[in-house]
Amino acid sequence: MTPPAPFVRTVVLSFDGGQMTIDCIESLLRTSWPADRHEIVMVDNGSLDDVTERVRSTYPMVRVLEPLRNLGFAGGCNLGLSATHDSDGRALAEYEFAALINNDATVDAGWLAGLMSGFDAGSDVGAVSAKMLFADRFTGIDLSVSETTTAGGGDDRAIGVCVSGVRIDGRREDHRLQFDEGFHGPVAHDPSRDEEFARWSKKAGALRIAETRPDPSTVQVVSLRLSAETRRTVTLTTDIDEVTVEVGGGYSDKKPVFSWVDVRIGSDVFDVVNNVGSNLYERGFGGDRGFLERDRGQYEQAAEVFAWCGGAVLLRGEYLRSVGLFDERLFLYYEDTDLSWRGRLQGWRYIYTPEAVVRHRHAQSSGLGSDVFRFHTERNRLLVLAKNAPMWLAVRSGLGEIKRTVMVNVRHLVLRPLTLRMPARPEARHRRRVLRSYLGLLPAMLRDRWMMDRHVSRASLMRWEVSK
Repeated sequence: MTPPAPFVRTVVLSFDGGQMTIDCIESLLRTSWPADRHEIVMVDNGSLDDVTERVRSTYPMVRVLEPLRNLGFAGGCNLGLSATHDSDGRALAEYEFAALINNDATVDAGWLAGLMSGFDAGSDVGAVSAKMLFADRFTGIDLSVSETTTAGGGDDRAIGVCVSGVRIDGRREDHRLQFDEGFHGPVAHDPSRDEEFARWSKKAGALRIAETRPDPSTVQVVSLRLSAETRRTVTLTTDIDEVTVEVGGGYSDKKPVFSWVDVRIGSDVFDVVNNVGSNLYERGFGGDRGFLERDRGQYEQAAEVFAWCGGAVLLRGEYLRSVGLFDERLFLYYEDTDLSWRGRLQGWRYIYTPEAVVRHRHAQSSGLGSDVFRFHTERNRLLVLAKNAPMWLAVRSGLGEIKRTVMVNVRHLVLRPLTLRMPARPEARHRRRVLRSYLGLLPAMLRDRWMMDRHVSRASLMRWEVSK
């Protein structure tokens, strides 16, 4: 007689998720897993929208938890993982496995079976990560800049170009743009020079455009506004076109030269990777493995990874009972890295499987680059290192943050006024806030560090560190 499938509780955390949460739940209800062995629990994390009423009226099989305040990702997920009754008093089933799915994601029907297959790798596998793709599909332009030697020294930006405006068939649609990691993050732009934004490239990068054409076989023309500190030769390549132009100059005279360059894009539409398991990067940064890479089939093999991503993961119940739940002091971001690292120190392993596909609308909750995002990612990385990393890395990172805070405050609040410029208070205030919160929580993290049950050394886990 075939044993019953393991019982799974899937936790969806909603914070003003609206239709995204509904789309997520509908995709979960289409899961090809026995309905009597799968329970969906939605945690309404203090939302002000009507999603809870909509779920209760339309999807009575979904269990709802309402803490009536925002517990953060860590606290909200902990509630969903640990609750024994929903907010209507109905008992929740005991589970053997628990899945976490972001409310801004949708799952393929076979996602749960795909994740479950990863546990075949051994009884020491605590969690299995999904193949998370961006919800949009994209067309793209590859950009390469010829090598030249300039006064820019080792600054990557000095060998690249700046994109400060894009038109798609003559229209400005910045919400459709995605820059890969061949570009630096956004920097301050100058509207007086008609700059709509400023993204500096490295030697090579890719600009992706979310596909919205009713007929992808139609050709679209993309115009890029380019500049560079000195003259540069730039080649723009698409599936049907290649354009090489010379751009740049004028920055030394504070009169940069801008050039609009047209390139045609055809019908090549592709997926872009959001996460295929998580890496430990140099200096203790946690991050998405495969982030912003075009999906060319390079992640079609299961693999062991350093950590799992809380946006789409299946967790073994025994693992959670052994290691514990999320650290609610982190509130938002790095809480999955922390729980992964703590498990690693106890000897647990994690697997990525391509058999579970999830599509994700990236950074919908807090906004990538927002003040909320920056504060929690910067502070929480330091706290996670203080708790889990080798002492040399934890100390170096903490001292580095102190030095950085002092330097930023001196530069923005002291040196700028000395040169008759207005002080730049927001960045200085941000650095002080991060440092103050980090130092306030540091003693508690160090207590956890000393009391932690470890089966492997912290130093041994640094073999997972990779370059970005």
